[in-house]
Amino acid sequence: MKNQDFTPYIEFDRDEWAKLRSTAPMTMTEKEIEELKGLNDVLNLEEVEDIYLPLSRLLYLHAKATRELYDSRNTFLRTKIKKVPYIIGIAGSVAVGKSTMARVLKTLLSRWPKQPKVDLLTTDGFLYPNAVLEKRGIMDKKGFPESYDIGKLLEVLSELKSGKESVSAPIYSHITYDVINGKEQIIENPDILIVEGINVLQPPKRLDKKAVDQISVSDFFDFSIYVDAAEENIFQWYVERFKILKDTAFRHEHSYFKKFAGIDDKEAYEMAKSIWDTINKVNLHENILPTRYRSDLILSKGDHHLVESIKMRKI
Repeated sequence: MKNQDFTPYIEFDRDEWAKLRSTAPMTMTEKEIEELKGLNDVLNLEEVEDIYLPLSRLLYLHAKATRELYDSRNTFLRTKIKKVPYIIGIAGSVAVGKSTMARVLKTLLSRWPKQPKVDLLTTDGFLYPNAVLEKRGIMDKKGFPESYDIGKLLEVLSELKSGKESVSAPIYSHITYDVINGKEQIIENPDILIVEGINVLQPPKRLDKKAVDQISVSDFFDFSIYVDAAEENIFQWYVERFKILKDTAFRHEHSYFKKFAGIDDKEAYEMAKSIWDTINKVNLHENILPTRYRSDLILSKGDHHLVESIKMRKI
């Protein structure tokens, strides 16, 4: 463990971190792990045991301590204010494995003592519909901060943190590449909520003098995680995923990308590279990467999609 005096983070290598699992039992099977992982993510029993089980233990301890503090404050104030969810934010580039990690943590956290109710909210549903993006001329900026209805996302998080027991959120389809009209996710009184998205650690944009008083999505987080990797690795994973999609999801009759179905690997590489260079790479450098050190914990992946080191913010 590296504990440098002049850094806000404590750094662990993989072996040091794995030991923090302590005696926590493994509660997932290989079959479950296989079902939860993304298209080209590398996820196995060892990765879950060494990385995600210790992380779930840390998050459970944080949530438990927050709940105890909440009860103590109620005692002090002589109030009976209802509990609100402990919210965990997960950020990072496209294709870095955020969604897989979020699903694994949801499963692990729900199996700790007292089996807390854990919900997962992805920010894709808060993208403006394609029709709106096209009208505003920012379809090529999809995934950038301005392509999201941040006001609606802030409203949902505010309602949850205010104690509202049932909140609805929009749902996104990766087949049609658009928000599903008339379909919603219902989040009911969770103990823990995981919010996953590429830009969830963005600070408020100061567009005018009043903007300094605005709140950001991360203001509602009790703990935040950034999934990191070298850019050349993320690009490679993005291309690999695109090649898989051209032979699977892109073939769906309602797929937005149906025109790319069945193209050969060379064409797929060129198309993926073009999208990466003009959209995802720009978004990574301008918006996503600058938020890395706003997180409480940074998971750094190596060449093979496996976590190699962890940085945790000092308390």
